[in-house]
Amino acid sequence: MKIYNTLTKIKEPLVPISPGQIKMYTCGQTVYNDIHIGNARFYVAFDAIRRYLEYKGYKVSFVQNFTDIDDKLIQRASDENTTVKVLADKYIARTLEDLESLGVAPATAYPRAMDEINEIIAMIGQLIKTGHAYEKNGSVYFNTTSTPDYGKLSRKNIDDLISGIRIEVSEEKQNPTDFILWKPAKPGEPAWESPWGSGRPGWHIECSAMVRKYLGEEIDIHGGGSDLIFPHHENEIAQSEAANNCNYARCWMHTGMITSNHKKMSKSQDNFQTVRELAQRFPYDLLRFYLVSGHYRMPMEFTDEVLTAAGQGLNRIKNCYRNLVHAEKTASRYAISEDALDQPGHTTYEKESKLRDEAIQDASRLDQASLYIKDFESAMDDDFNTPDAVTAIYELVTYINTTVETQPSPAQPLLQGLREKLEHLCGILGITLAQEVTGEDLDFDKEIEALIEARQAARAARNFAESDRIRDELAARGIIVEDTPQGPRWHKA
Repeated sequence: MKIYNTLTKIKEPLVPISPGQIKMYTCGQTVYNDIHIGNARFYVAFDAIRRYLEYKGYKVSFVQNFTDIDDKLIQRASDENTTVKVLADKYIARTLEDLESLGVAPATAYPRAMDEINEIIAMIGQLIKTGHAYEKNGSVYFNTTSTPDYGKLSRKNIDDLISGIRIEVSEEKQNPTDFILWKPAKPGEPAWESPWGSGRPGWHIECSAMVRKYLGEEIDIHGGGSDLIFPHHENEIAQSEAANNCNYARCWMHTGMITSNHKKMSKSQDNFQTVRELAQRFPYDLLRFYLVSGHYRMPMEFTDEVLTAAGQGLNRIKNCYRNLVHAEKTASRYAISEDALDQPGHTTYEKESKLRDEAIQDASRLDQASLYIKDFESAMDDDFNTPDAVTAIYELVTYINTTVETQPSPAQPLLQGLREKLEHLCGILGITLAQEVTGEDLDFDKEIEALIEARQAARAARNFAESDRIRDELAARGIIVEDTPQGPRWHKA
């Protein structure tokens, strides 16, 4: 397996710190609003990555934080006449609800900045003690010149960073690029006591403290949106490696942005749609399918038309699955009918030979279907190439449809094997198909089977008008009936 490392700008083999284990951290939301589809892209992408790592046999420790103290949270809480904690609790709960609806598995831990103040203060104190940070008037800053490779993730150097600064630099800073670790308290804002006075942590330091507490000083994968490369992740690297005196993360992974009219979708741009708003028009599973259909590193343009197209692809998969389930329930153990086996003159050996030949043919068909699983794995092993993985699923669907349609009466073991392979691949991407068959579907099946029996009875009685009427009713309900030598077969259009 190879993964594109933002730090080195190349695809590198995955070599875990501890064999068979992956320690992964991703930067979560600043929780002052519901997540939008751009936020969801990040969550779904890393969920698919995590699922595939677990499929490959790795034990994944997956930590994802929530930023619950921030200028935006403070302002929103003030606007709503509530506390920052109440606001954060509300949107964390709503975010977790949205993630569950999107099929995102829960993280191993969801640390919050407010709960990790002691860890944050300890790390800041360590940075001051080793000369990497300094205090001025109750503020604590990280000294970016204390680490010679500052800028290595974003490929920026100190001179370029200084020349790119467009805002007035605080007179407290020793260097224009230094960044805040601890902010002094302001009236009405949440604050905690520290050796430098009452205040609250800066944004960057919280992730470094959480990673060290929950995963250790060095991790395998650190992820986030590409908009976090600089300054957030750059600053994380600097302060973590300065505090821990070791490498911080072996591999850095970043998701591309969701764009609307080719502009980054964000709350600050006010060009976003929340996942909850979209779910009123598009099912959550469709939103997920759309998101995994694009490569995690590439930007994705968001429009209703794109979602509609994704829906057509998802329905193609669902229809194949439903048809398999319905066919499997009505199929016999063997494709060869008992009547065909019991023809006069057939010896026991001949019967067994026919059944053995059928089993060999079905095993060959299942082996052919397994090739699409290999194609899927090859795609995912190449930097989690989900678009090619989805293509492998489409190709498996085509193979299944062709195989089932060309068999006079497919045997139940063949149908079951094909169904399980389709469930298997979709499940790795978090696309759950089993829920497509419900109690309502079973009741529907009984109705259809009763109509087909009535049609057969009408045909036997040569009541062709009634037979045609039932056929037309079935067609109106989206059911296609095929008359075969073994009896009628039906499936949804």
